[in-house]
Amino acid sequence: MNLIEELRWRGMIQDIMPGTEEQLLKEMTTAYIGFDPTAESLHIGSLVPILLLVHLQKAGHKPLALVGGATGMIGDPSGKSEERNLLDENTLARNVAGIRSQLEKFLDFDSRKPNAAELVNNYDWFREISFIDFLRDTGKHITVNYMMAKDSVKKRFEGEVGISYTEFAYQLMQGYDFYWLYENKNCKLQMGGSDQWGNITTGTELVRRKAGGEAFAFTCPLIRKADGTKFGKTESGNVWLDASRTSPYQFYQFWLNASDSDAATWLPIFSFLDRPTVEELKKQHEAAPEQRLLQKKLAEEVTSFVHGREEFEKAVATTERLFVNQNAPAESLSREDLESMEGVVKAAISRDELKAGIDVVSFLATTHVFASKGEARKLVQGGGVSINRRKVEAVTDVVKEEQLLHDRYILVQKGKKNYYLVEAI
Repeated sequence: MNLIEELRWRGMIQDIMPGTEEQLLKEMTTAYIGFDPTAESLHIGSLVPILLLVHLQKAGHKPLALVGGATGMIGDPSGKSEERNLLDENTLARNVAGIRSQLEKFLDFDSRKPNAAELVNNYDWFREISFIDFLRDTGKHITVNYMMAKDSVKKRFEGEVGISYTEFAYQLMQGYDFYWLYENKNCKLQMGGSDQWGNITTGTELVRRKAGGEAFAFTCPLIRKADGTKFGKTESGNVWLDASRTSPYQFYQFWLNASDSDAATWLPIFSFLDRPTVEELKKQHEAAPEQRLLQKKLAEEVTSFVHGREEFEKAVATTERLFVNQNAPAESLSREDLESMEGVVKAAISRDELKAGIDVVSFLATTHVFASKGEARKLVQGGGVSINRRKVEAVTDVVKEEQLLHDRYILVQKGKKNYYLVEAI
């Protein structure tokens, strides 16, 4: 299998170093991608790097997933307008452990196989290196002129905020990662997002100057939405891979609500469907766009990959209960329907408050459907809140015990896609 050819038709190649394709065709090649441990979970912005490693392994090559325990203490200036808050060692250790457990779900770590995946943490080698040793043995190989020519550094120099020496040194540390993996793991290839090209090529240059070797690299385009909004963000924030942060239902909804243009672009990137299947789906979608075949297939493939087939089927079942026959009153939903809605946000309120009657704005804030009364009032006034499938008409409306479905639940809809099941206790 020609890995580069496969990734190219999927739209997953942007920059590529000469000789990379030939190297991958010549022999089993060890390659790595770095993951920034800024949280205990990765979000969907990390799915493309994960998929690159999966494709690499499927093509018979050996993937290394590098978790940046050391570089995570520094912060990458690429794509950033200002320096981020640095994390302490305990927080980083917790984040690294969380990311490690997630990556193990997607890659084959069976050590009996020659191309078994490995997890590495750059803190394991950086903690042994003194500052003087690093300057003497590594810093001398890369000039300041070379480092300043990188776009990620140049933009910060030209901006108002500037760049600290801490962040300036980041590309040298990442370059050393590649050198260390080349020397100790026979790693000859680094992959990453296109915003990492400057850091990656510093690594290939360090391998050449410090080890006298040859290293290779390619990047994939950064995923963008056709409407210009940021990929992986919703009204509620990041879309996480951790089910406790973003439920499988909410995860499924993100992909299901993709625009036609985005779904057509994303399907070959975020699925393992072959080219004829993808092209046929696109034709079927063009013939009947109202059926949203591309969105449904995209949501199925990605949700099944990240959360498993069972969670995908639960997400579909919840979607059908919530969105099919939306004109039917909420009373038509059985107690079992309500209680089996996987992924809908659950909340609680005192039955005594409902007996007395509570104004809708206070109800929405008390149950944490909204973070504040101000937010709740604004969306109610805009007609964006429904209770038991009936639009809330005024901020003076009162929520009462008589509105409980099956004497226990109230179904709240916020906007078009966000549902909350409030239980009286």
